[in-house]
Amino acid sequence: MSRKRQNKEKANAEEEALKNTDEYRCSGNVEEDFPALCALLCIKDVPAVSVKQPASAEGVEKDTGKTDPPRVEVMLENEGPLSAKRIKISGWKVNEQIFQVLLKMLPSVSQLCHCFVSCLFWQAGLTDPMVIALMNAVSLCSSLRVVMLEGNTLPEQSYHHLLSEDSPLAHLSLRNNRIGDEGARLIGSALSTATSTNKNLLSLSLAFNSIADEGASHIAQGLRLNRTLCFLSLSNNQIGDSGAARLAEVLGEFALTHEEVVERRKLLLQRTQSVSGRKPSFSVGSDIPPSEQTEVDTVNPLLDPSLYHRDGQLFLPGNSTLTSLNLAGQTPLLSQLTRSNRSIPTTQVTILNILHILFNLSLTYYVVFFFLKKRSHAFKPILQTKTQFRSLHIRNLRNVQAQTFA
Repeated sequence: MSRKRQNKEKANAEEEALKNTDEYRCSGNVEEDFPALCALLCIKDVPAVSVKQPASAEGVEKDTGKTDPPRVEVMLENEGPLSAKRIKISGWKVNEQIFQVLLKMLPSVSQLCHCFVSCLFWQAGLTDPMVIALMNAVSLCSSLRVVMLEGNTLPEQSYHHLLSEDSPLAHLSLRNNRIGDEGARLIGSALSTATSTNKNLLSLSLAFNSIADEGASHIAQGLRLNRTLCFLSLSNNQIGDSGAARLAEVLGEFALTHEEVVERRKLLLQRTQSVSGRKPSFSVGSDIPPSEQTEVDTVNPLLDPSLYHRDGQLFLPGNSTLTSLNLAGQTPLLSQLTRSNRSIPTTQVTILNILHILFNLSLTYYVVFFFLKKRSHAFKPILQTKTQFRSLHIRNLRNVQAQTFA
């Protein structure tokens, strides 16, 4: 009986503490709000708050080789204490109570800052429920646009919640999280499907993960109808030739799938009904009426007027929004190129075919590839034939020597 009574008293105390934190009004001063909220939750070991002024933030931190105690690092936009523009948790595990405190402070911090607010969680031991709660808090923050979640392995791969259709994030880094093909599938679906798409994310880093060819195919699928993402890094994964080829395919024109065609017809019906106020007089399977071909929908690429029919299929121009694609440091490419001399020509031919696809797109992309030094000269003829790329960077696998062709 005494143990049950103790558990009940503990639960009541925790409930009372949560109630007190709900009633607490944050001032936006992290140096004051953080310890105050920790005290209300009866947290014993409260991490210190380290505030960096704009002048001191420009210096380079020196690695002393010692493990720093847990602290919440805050970078200010100006000398005022209410101008926090970055909150950083680095190298220590955040428990649920500390995370609740951080989420409680975020809305007030984002409302007072006159620039984009960023949050960095590096090896902070976050869990799947924490990431979902972070996404819910992001929607309440007016200027929180940058989240860096690095070195936090999630068993359920819940990273895609940060890329949901209503997510206001503009920059997201998911480096070094052991994201595999299943996580890439969820992220690809969050980027876009036939019925939904992320309209705010400008840059996404998936570097230093475990994404292979299957995962790259899922990411490529998400790029089909996404017209917002400008920068994508897939460097230092496990993507081989087939995965790189799938990414190259969505950069050029491609045929719509049955699901995409059906969704396009629905959108055409909805648009016609909203314009005319009555049911359309043309059949469901027909294209845009001549009287409405001058209208351009800049939101959904399925209504792009440059779609055309060929061989009984509808073709859509490729993704021309993506201007930076980083595929450097792929493990399969390294192993295939260095395993034996016999495998080099086959891999080289495959990569050359991919480059031919990219250069025939007449688009401006920044693509990064890694090759052996003795093979890099083979790409000069291709590079001289087309100049649509902003630049193509070819770097060697073993010798860090680069050639840039503009």
